Amino acid sequence: MERPHTGRRRNEAAHRAILDAALRLLAESDGAKVNIDAIARAAGVGKQTVYRWWPSKGTLLLDALTDRSEQDVARPDTGSLRTDLLHLIESTFAGAQRIPTASALRTLVREAAGDEHLAELLRTFTMERREVAREVLARGRERGELRADADLDLLLDQFYGLFWYRFLLGHAALDRRTAEELTDALLKQ
Repeated sequence: MERPHTGRRRNEAAHRAILDAALRLLAESDGAKVNIDAIARAAGVGKQTVYRWWPSKGTLLLDALTDRSEQDVARPDTGSLRTDLLHLIESTFAGAQRIPTASALRTLVREAAGDEHLAELLRTFTMERREVAREVLARGRERGELRADADLDLLLDQFYGLFWYRFLLGHAALDRRTAEELTDALLKQ
């Protein structure tokens, strides 16, 4: 069903429908190209509405993933580094495994291997997620819960390295127990 013309102002219902449709179609694509026409049709809007808000399919997919990630992965600030880090790691693991996020992320990684524009968008997405985790670690360091000379980039690489390795290869769990073990291992350094 086509939505009424939204004019120049952003219609939040149409915006949400487009983001959800983009993520769903990417997840369902199984490697097939997803285009703006299909996203617009699935969202019930005109193609011009999509292009008014996003200059390319890639920026729309990045926005859809970022939006979903912000919904699924909290920005904890409880005053305890262990509590915040555990919550962040656990919600990252859980959020990435939800439908349609899991399929969409795997498809995007697969497509990014052969598409430099998508690879750059994936780098941007991962850098945004790393920045959230960096803030948690930096606050903990400021409170003295982490060594003053702790290498935050190395800690982030260990967190996301384990995440992406297990997420993409599926050889081991990304569950609460793993989140707890990873949190404790990171805090021992």
